[in-house]
Amino acid sequence: MADHGIFIGYGFPVRGREEASVKVFGELVQLLTVQAQLRNIESVEPCFLQAHGGDLGGFVLVKGERAKLDQLVASDEFQRLMIRAQSIVEKFGVVNALFGQEVQKSMATFLPDTADLR
Repeated sequence: MADHGIFIGYGFPVRGREEASVKVFGELVQLLTVQAQLRNIESVEPCFLQAHGGDLGGFVLVKGERAKLDQLVASDEFQRLMIRAQSIVEKFGVVNALFGQEVQKSMATFLPDTADLR
């Protein structure tokens, strides 16, 4: 199971751009589904959040090997979709994520890496 991922977080559509946001969301899911079929990513999990008073409306969690995820994010098609999404969705962002053993490795080095800050 993959220990690396990409968290694609988004708020809500810009008012009046709801149809466009649905279109671009579909394009993103299609791209990621193809990448999963090609085994360039391990999994993709779109998620909508219940209303909670915050800025985050949902996210897409993509898991895979770090090198392949880096290639995906750097691809022209992914970059094109990110530009399209930023123009129609509030609070849009893409960040790397860690899971499983990578979280354990980070936690194991946390105290030694910050010991001199006490």
